[in-house]
Parts: sequence; structure tokens; C-alpha cells
Amino acid sequence: TRFTFSRISCKIKNSEVKEIMRYILFEIGPLTLYSYGFMIAVGIIAAIMAADFRAKKYGLSGDHMYGIAILGLLFGMVGAKLLFFITEIKDIIEDPSVLLSLSEGFVVYGGIIGGIFGAYLYCRWKKLPILKYFDIAIPSLALAQGFGRIGCFLAGCCYGRETHAWYGITFENSPFAPNHVSLIPTQLISSAADFIHFFLLLSITKRKKTDGIVVSSYLIFYSIGRFLIEMLRNDPRGNVSVLSTSQFISIFILGMGILSLIWLKKKGTKEEHV
Repeated sequence: TRFTFSRISCKIKNSEVKEIMRYILFEIGPLTLYSYGFMIAVGIIAAIMAADFRAKKYGLSGDHMYGIAILGLLFGMVGAKLLFFITEIKDIIEDPSVLLSLSEGFVVYGGIIGGIFGAYLYCRWKKLPILKYFDIAIPSLALAQGFGRIGCFLAGCCYGRETHAWYGITFENSPFAPNHVSLIPTQLISSAADFIHFFLLLSITKRKKTDGIVVSSYLIFYSIGRFLIEMLRNDPRGNVSVLSTSQFISIFILGMGILSLIWLKKKGTKEEHV
């Protein structure tokens, strides 16, 4: 038995229907609500609420956290779009109309880099202790990513390689993923890893002795996880030699995270002896 409520449905390999996919949640006249955009919105709202709650818990301004979130979101969207243009430069040269598509085509790493830069500018503008606020805001970034990857799953983008394993998923009518082929559920793996990452960063926040440790930890954990999950993905992406664009960037992000963590550890040790 199979029920299809909209444009996309999915089943778990060798079992009856386990998931009913809804690429389009509903349509009312000219208004169309897509599941991907909805999950992105849920992730942003959850992230801001969590950051606001935790900021007040640690004696920081919730209002400033909203400011950081808004500027970070704006710069993040610009960064995600710019990196997409860079990775798709060959296609853009052949068909410049790609530049006119504002609703599709975003690269997460560009969003992260742009969002962090936007948050940094806000903190400098308001003369805030940057690392203190970043340590509170960064876990929420992982939380938002967890919801976002659920959106990827609902849309069928960012799909994995073909598999015959029991955990394979098969899209029946996806506008992005290959249909009727059992695929590794990379979106759900990424989502689970992001939620685990969120709680891990919360734990680190409680135990940290130096501001900035949470930020460094995020860079290290995310870059490693992203490098590994890229090995399982099979959707069209940019590449640098044998590495995907995200794997290439992950190497530098990992190095940055490790170096900053070492520097912060040394800084904390010196402060303890003063």
C-alpha cells in the first residue's frame, strides 16, 4: 500500500511504507509552502530561542543575541549564495541566467562563514565580548543545521550514494534525487550528527574554562563530520581535484579550529598562573 500526499514520497528498503514525504506542505492559491523552507524556518526559530534562553542563563543580553542572529542570518544567506556561484562558475559562464535564481542554490559552508562574519561585525559594532557571545550562539548554529538537513531529506536534495543495505531509502517522485533507487540517507545521518553536535557543544560550554573553546570545538567537529559525510554523498557538487568543495574547505576549517584551540588552551593556562 502506498499513499502520496504531494510530489514526493519515500520508502525504507525491504519494508512497507515508513515515511510519507511532503516536498510541498500545502498550496493556497498562489501561495506554496515548501517543506525545505519550512524546516529552515523552524531551525532558525529554534536556534534563536535557544540562544536567547542560554544568553540570559549566562548573564548576557538576549537582545544582543537577536541582533547577532539577524545580522548573521543576512550575511549567511549572502555567503551561501556567493559560494554556490563560485562552485558553479562553469555552468554560470555557459548560462548566466543561473544568477537570477535567488530561491535555490546555497552552499552551507558559505552560510557558516558569512554568518560568523556577520555576527563578528555586530559584536564589534556593539563593542561586545565577541568570544563570550560566540560561545553561546554557536551551539544554536548546529541546532539549526539539524532541522535544515531534515528539510534536505524532505526535498530529496543532498542525497547519498546508491546502496543495497537495509537502511537504504528510495524516493518515488523527487525533483532532486534519482527516483526508484535505494540511496544512503545522508540527510538523516547529517541531521542526527548535527543534533548530537548541539548537545555536545552545550556540554562543553558548561565545562569550558576559557572563552572561545566552544567555537573552536564547533569548527573541529563540524569539519570532520562534513568531510566524512561528503564521502557518502552523490549529488552534483563542485570539486577541487579529487575532493569536493566542502571537503577542501573542511581541511582549512579543521586546521583553524585546532590552531585556535591550542592558542586558547595556552592563553587559559597563562591566565591561571597570573
